[in-house]
Amino acid sequence: MADARRWLTLCLLLVSSLSVQADWRVELPEARMVGQGEFTWFGLRLYNARTWSPEAPLDWTRPFALELTYHRDISRDTLVEASLDEMRRLGGPGLAEATLARWELVMQEAFVDVRPGMRITGVYLPGQGCRFYVDGQLSRRVDDTAFARAFFAIWLDPRARDPQLRQRLVGR
Repeated sequence: MADARRWLTLCLLLVSSLSVQADWRVELPEARMVGQGEFTWFGLRLYNARTWSPEAPLDWTRPFALELTYHRDISRDTLVEASLDEMRRLGGPGLAEATLARWELVMQEAFVDVRPGMRITGVYLPGQGCRFYVDGQLSRRVDDTAFARAFFAIWLDPRARDPQLRQRLVGR
């Protein structure tokens, strides 16, 4: 009986250590922090943002990660709507509503209601799409390169809402 308990304990430790290691860093094993900054809206601290990549500055032809650590409760629906608004603004009139509707479903599946201290990390994979992790656990794989580019452009496009945050995140 004692051997069975030891074996079960060992198995549980192994499974838990694998789940801890199976975060976004597996996608970018040599990543180091490129930039960081805080996003505020009308004086309210919403989140800290950090970018990670094997090289700096960030380059759209190389994989990178964008990690957001939230300071406030924000609903999934609010996160999705804010993302869609920015994707629509940056994409201009050529971005079809059918495409935005498809992307809305992707984000509804990938995101959660966040509380202070929670992290959502997106990993940009050129030519493939992206991956989303919530508090280190894979939430959704997205094999859509147009979506991936549009989503990360919210923070990294030269027309981003917060140009100073963008500059810090790209590492220039």
